[in-house]
Amino acid sequence: MEASAPPYINRETSWLAFNGRVLQEAMNPDVPLLERLKFLAIFSSNLDEFFRVRVASLRSLLRLKKKKIGRLGFDPVRLLEDIHRIVTEQQEQFGAVFRDEILPALEAEGIFLVDETRVPAVHHAALTDLFETRIRPHLAPRFLEDGQEPFLENRALYLVVECRAGGFIEPPRYALVRVPADVLPRFVTLPEVEGRHDVMFLDDVIRFNLPRLFPDQEIGPVYAVKLTRDAELYIEDEFSGDLVEMIRKSLSKRQTGLPTRFLYDARTPYAVVSLLKRWFNLADEDLIVGGRYHNFSDFFSFPDFGKQHLLYAPLPPLPHPVLAAAPSVFAAMAMRDHLLHFPYQSFDEVVRFFREAARDEAVEAIWVSLYRVADDSAVTRALIEAAQRGKAVTAFVEIKARFDEASNLHWAEQMAEAGVCVLYSMPGLKVHAKIALVRRREAEGPRHYAYLGTGNFNEKTARLYTDYGLLTTDPRLTREVRTVFAYLEGTCPKPTFRHLLVAPFTLRRALYDCIDREIAHARAGRTAGMILKMNSLEDPDIIARLYQAAQAGVPIQLIIRGICCLAPGVPGLSETVTAISIVDRFLEHARVFVFHNDGDEAYYLASADWMRRNLSHRIEVAYPVYDEVLRRRLRAHLDLQRCDNTRARRLDAGLQNAYVERRPGTSAVRAQVDTYHLLQKEG
Repeated sequence: MEASAPPYINRETSWLAFNGRVLQEAMNPDVPLLERLKFLAIFSSNLDEFFRVRVASLRSLLRLKKKKIGRLGFDPVRLLEDIHRIVTEQQEQFGAVFRDEILPALEAEGIFLVDETRVPAVHHAALTDLFETRIRPHLAPRFLEDGQEPFLENRALYLVVECRAGGFIEPPRYALVRVPADVLPRFVTLPEVEGRHDVMFLDDVIRFNLPRLFPDQEIGPVYAVKLTRDAELYIEDEFSGDLVEMIRKSLSKRQTGLPTRFLYDARTPYAVVSLLKRWFNLADEDLIVGGRYHNFSDFFSFPDFGKQHLLYAPLPPLPHPVLAAAPSVFAAMAMRDHLLHFPYQSFDEVVRFFREAARDEAVEAIWVSLYRVADDSAVTRALIEAAQRGKAVTAFVEIKARFDEASNLHWAEQMAEAGVCVLYSMPGLKVHAKIALVRRREAEGPRHYAYLGTGNFNEKTARLYTDYGLLTTDPRLTREVRTVFAYLEGTCPKPTFRHLLVAPFTLRRALYDCIDREIAHARAGRTAGMILKMNSLEDPDIIARLYQAAQAGVPIQLIIRGICCLAPGVPGLSETVTAISIVDRFLEHARVFVFHNDGDEAYYLASADWMRRNLSHRIEVAYPVYDEVLRRRLRAHLDLQRCDNTRARRLDAGLQNAYVERRPGTSAVRAQVDTYHLLQKEG
């Protein structure tokens, strides 16, 4: 009899468990009230993308022949059923916390989210005027009829309005009204009256004025609907090899952007749902019961009315203790390596790195890889300035960065017009590495200054994502950063590396070697162990290696924000593996790998998660931290995360998301806030 395969938690259900941890923050009464609303917004936004990409990809598999489906190793039909079951349960929790906890708590603070039936009379005239002057010009209602297939835009909000021309004797007709939340604010703030703050959804302002929009009709019930369409452009991220080609062939016969999730108000009668299915050409599996409102991601813009006590206490980015006081970033880098930790420390030093490179007459050339840049990017403006000042600037722009294609193309065009040599996406590979290199003319000859990061060159996300950036002139690293860029430029087709771990060339093999070394140490009775922090752990081969390490007795501590397909704590298999996930006010994004190596510890920071696509189908860079002071600092940050007993959840094979319990007599540890205070003291 064959031995059963080691447990491998399904990627999709593991991701849904992560989104459940986001929902837990919205349900947590210790989280400030308006921050709880933001976590509902994050949950909603995450779920939209999940359906656009992952569910769309899974449903594309259903078009394959049974023989080919058998090669997948899982049943996509059953998996989709599991997904819908989990999502339905989460949506019920979502609705309950919003209705039963958050709305009453807002009202206790004098903030009332009112619908069209509860608008105080004092606001009626203002709502009518607002509708006629600002909203109505954006509305184009149409009646739904058999024989027509109105196109619903992706993620747009619609109201389905029951109308009767001859009173309730005549059968109803249904009109479709698009809510213009893409051009108007989703929330309408009404004038304050006696300390009361009334807020309305834009949807409800339209509901309030429907008699004006349909003056010859009797208005009946109104139902909110929303359609999420697939993002088939990204299929290469989700599958690999010949399976990609099979899926592409099936997709070539389809229209772009077929439905993946049709959300409708739970109060919608079955007969109306049946009509909508027919009119919008939907399948049963497209239908998801929702609530009265959709696109909760808009709660990012919910007004706070100056009530700062309903928000997190500010943690303004700290100045770097050395770089902020240095007259020149390059002079400080020439002295030693420097580590930046965002968002606790300011991203300004990264922008300054590029600005100094642009304005320093001794700088000859700049190379950079750009994956996601800010809409108003100071980094790209500095690169443009450098080119205009005569520097040789090369920017590799990844235009397959999911949902950021338009922004990246815009800045690529701006840079190209300014004289930057812009290189674009490589066939079959995404360039996910976050690296930059500056060549400077100095008395001893050309010298290279490098920046290696775990996160993007993006000022906006650097205020929200926890990431590291290393500034170094260490020739062991700068030479190999130059090799990476030579490969991207096409001048080094077979690069070799000794210090950097670069996917798809050396990263996977090097990680195997590091794990195998810990196994050898453990079997020989020497000190072994790993601390592995990342966003996602999904690659089956590397998980199998980690199971081997656990069976050899290697202690493994995982800090995984999102997907974790390894099952920790399984008797006889992974008893030495513990795993936690921290979801808090900032998005955990850094990747840090520590291998104990019998006391001679190896530290790596990386752009790569341990996913098949990152290790085998992307350009990724993991870089060693050689400076002992910086290694101790990294270890201190990791130790805070390992001891978190406030926002950490234990990951297990059952996807329970149980909070780490605080032991009696121990102090509360909240890693993110405590890391900020630790860096504050160091400054």
